[in-house]
Amino acid sequence: MTAARHCELHTNSATAQRTEALGAALGGLLAPGDVICLSGELGAGKTVFSRGLGAGWGAAVPLSSPTYNLAHEHVRTADSTRLYHLDFYRISGSREAETLGIYEILDSGAIVIFEWPERVLEILPAEHLWIDIMLREDDGRTLHFRAQGERHAALLNELRQALVVKGSGAHVTGD
Repeated sequence: MTAARHCELHTNSATAQRTEALGAALGGLLAPGDVICLSGELGAGKTVFSRGLGAGWGAAVPLSSPTYNLAHEHVRTADSTRLYHLDFYRISGSREAETLGIYEILDSGAIVIFEWPERVLEILPAEHLWIDIMLREDDGRTLHFRAQGERHAALLNELRQALVVKGSGAHVTGD
């Protein structure tokens, strides 16, 4: 039995456009079954990052905040892969998420983006990519990526390589 891989990446974003571009870089690497967890306070940039994820992935319709609907399902023209963008800011916890069909979504093989994942920790898959987006005093953002599991560690390493090629100054740690 092998230990689950864990690796991290830290990078900064000075603008909303840069945050969206970071999301797009990651979105272009997503595969069916990937789970992305976006954490951060209100206004941190989770939806901006999600919009970039959707654009990089190839969503037919731009991602927007699902705060009031709680879930948006997206498709892309290239294939039949689905992406679910879930916002759990307005739910009371895992039990309420279960009533929304979260297990069916997770079992579907779709890509799943969680905003406010800390509200449903009990139902998150053990393997995922967790991204903390933190506001800085200069109105920029610090993004801290933590991969859990082989697939998401590989995904984070692919992102690291893509960012190094673009000269982002990202810092990666882990095994």
